[in-house]
Amino acid sequence: MPAWLREEADALVLTLHVQPGAAHTSVDGEHGEALKLRLAAAPVEGKANAELLRWLARAFGVPRRNVVLLRGETSRAKVLRIVAPSLRPDRDWG
Repeated sequence: MPAWLREEADALVLTLHVQPGAAHTSVDGEHGEALKLRLAAAPVEGKANAELLRWLARAFGVPRRNVVLLRGETSRAKVLRIVAPSLRPDRDWG
């Protein structure tokens, strides 16, 4: 299992390095012990965090309320919990 992924009961915990301001939202490999994501949103007024949560919810097939930002609200380094994922795109990332 990659360093950026941890399984906890019915949830996944992801350690991410987020780069806002990209042309489109996508996974861009690993960044140290984090998964790097490029976000198609500006880092202003919570837009990048909103895009991140929306994108992860869709990718893992869960409602937006199942994606919880645990750490890093104002940082590029973020830790998120995805509760009860029905899809596992993380198996193809990294």
